Parts: sequence; C-alpha cells; structure tokens
Amino acid sequence: MYITHPMIELDWALFFSALISSTLLPGGSEALLLYRVHEGGNAMGLVIIATIGNVLGSVITYAIGRLGNEAVHKKWLRMGDDKVARAEAWFGKYGQISLLFAWLPIVGDPLCLVAGLLRSPLIWFIILIALGKFARYTILVGIFS
Repeated sequence: MYITHPMIELDWALFFSALISSTLLPGGSEALLLYRVHEGGNAMGLVIIATIGNVLGSVITYAIGRLGNEAVHKKWLRMGDDKVARAEAWFGKYGQISLLFAWLPIVGDPLCLVAGLLRSPLIWFIILIALGKFARYTILVGIFS
C-alpha cells in the first residue's frame, strides 16, 4: 500500500519491514527495498523510507535498553549475562562511533540495546545510526540497481 505525495510515495510494507528488522525481532528489509527499486520505485525515496523505519526500530531497541531493567532483559529479551557483557565491552571499547555500525547483523540490535542501557545521548545515537543505516541502504541500492 502506498500513500502518494508529490515528493514521495510512502511504502508502508517497506517502512514496517525496516522497522521490525532493526528491533530485536528477526527480519530483513534489504530484499524488499531492492524489489521495490526493481519495480521502478524512486530509489532515493525508498532509501529514505527504509532508513526512517530502520532508525525508528533502533530507537525502540534503545528505549528498551534505557527503560528496561535486568529482569526484563533476561526474561523478555532472553539476553544472558554473556551477551550483555560482550555488547557492553564492545560498546565501551569503540564508544559512540560504533553506532555507525548498528546496521550490522547479529551485533547491531544488541549494540542499540546497550547504548540505551549505558544512557548514550539520544541525539548522538540517532545521528550516528541514521548515517550508518542511510549509507548501507544507499550503497546496497547503488550496487544492485
């Protein structure tokens, strides 16, 4: 389903696919993005939609880390102490700049969670993950289009 606007068509399926794939739930938005571009969609508009959805999903994960507590992380998210410790060590070693890589599989979602747990400044969190995710989608479309 699309919402038509003179500048962009909002592709809700792509938006929600990108949002879900950047939370702790499994998913992937890259295939749908490439399919939509292949269908003739506006590549930059679709990249922006996917980026916004993906960033919003990461902010949700950040909020879970920031607002949650140890019991929630262990019971609801099923993150053991070892996973949390590894993510904290990695974040502590590489700092804020590591958020540019929040799009990476396996480490990206826990990285966002740990950023919330460690009270990373929200504005820097959003800027860095948005830059990384936008670059990833742009490069992906550039390579496969």
